[in-house]
Amino acid sequence: MAKRTRSVKRKRKVKRAARRVRRRVPEPSRAVKAPTPRAVETALAGIAHDIRTPLTGILALAELLASSDLGERERGWANALKSGAEHLAALTTLIVDAVKADAAGLVLRHEPFSPRALAESVGQALSARAGNKGIAAEVFVSLELPAMVLGDALRLRAALENLCDNAVKFTDEGTVVFTAGIQPAENGDVTLVFTVADTGIGIDDREIKKLFRPFAQASETVSRRYGGAGLGLVFVKRIAAAMQGTLGVTTHPGRGTTFRLYVPVEPLDAKPPAGLDGARGAPARALTLLCAEDNPYGRVVMNTILRELGHRVDFVESGEAAVKAATRGGYDAVLMDVTLPGLDGIEATRRIRALPGAAGQVPIIGISGRSEAGDESAARAAGMNFYFTKPVSPGKLAEVLDGLGLDPSS
Repeated sequence: MAKRTRSVKRKRKVKRAARRVRRRVPEPSRAVKAPTPRAVETALAGIAHDIRTPLTGILALAELLASSDLGERERGWANALKSGAEHLAALTTLIVDAVKADAAGLVLRHEPFSPRALAESVGQALSARAGNKGIAAEVFVSLELPAMVLGDALRLRAALENLCDNAVKFTDEGTVVFTAGIQPAENGDVTLVFTVADTGIGIDDREIKKLFRPFAQASETVSRRYGGAGLGLVFVKRIAAAMQGTLGVTTHPGRGTTFRLYVPVEPLDAKPPAGLDGARGAPARALTLLCAEDNPYGRVVMNTILRELGHRVDFVESGEAAVKAATRGGYDAVLMDVTLPGLDGIEATRRIRALPGAAGQVPIIGISGRSEAGDESAARAAGMNFYFTKPVSPGKLAEVLDGLGLDPSS
């Protein structure tokens, strides 16, 4: 009897110890939570922001290369490199904007651009990607496209590139067709109509709704075979909605898919801007510049661009150092990165503007990797004379600097 009592006591003791251990060790389901789609999107936005810095440098150097004295074949390679860099930079912007769109709404640019130039660039990139895969590509750009319109060319191109990428990816044989045209709209406006049609795998009607869900693809088979995060079409649809446009799709299993993107725009009475084809001439006047840039790669790229443009440049890595250097004077202009550690570019500009004499009047060119609403207004209110959003075009930067060179007192 005593032996049985001791056995029961031991069992009870073991059970109590086990309960204490369970209380100290959380349940696996409670300790580790699966990341939410929102958390994954935010992480992607951070990665995209980090990737964008070297990409904008590649884009700028490619533009310099394409505008140098090259042979026809080499210039084609340089333009292809530039087009690819533009596409990747646009995609990183698209990812960042898609995350912001859920929280605060997508803020669009309203800048003049040539729909024909945009469509031809997308068509060239599509032809190159289709050729690499061994399928045909056909591009039709309507002569009725307006010369210039007001809108967001960066995001529009990113949307079109995404549709073209998908068409090539899901087509193993046959043809991908890209068309760009217009349809009349009210009040003198027009609607740009872009169509991307392929002869690829297609999907059935039950799976169409999945196409526009974050992190989803039409089926597990498609996901395993073709890969992808399942984010692209979500972003394209958000861009279409932000532009007051629509995105439509028709598809037939085994026979292909057609996407149609409708974007209303305001035509402008202006000619397309001149490009940078051919070798560039000397600047109006060689300038001595101060550049505030904390990223080492960014400094290398900016140094290459500015020296290629014929100017001399000194670099500093912080807003405090920029103010100190500007105080000493001797600079024709300051290129100020808006995002700097410690004292940011906005506050550094305010402090430079507070300096007495000529030092406080030096032209300041803001350069920002952000595109939030009000950023440019805040920069100009702080005293910046010009404002560029990355990627900065060497051609546009050259125009601003040449203008300063024509008027030393500016």
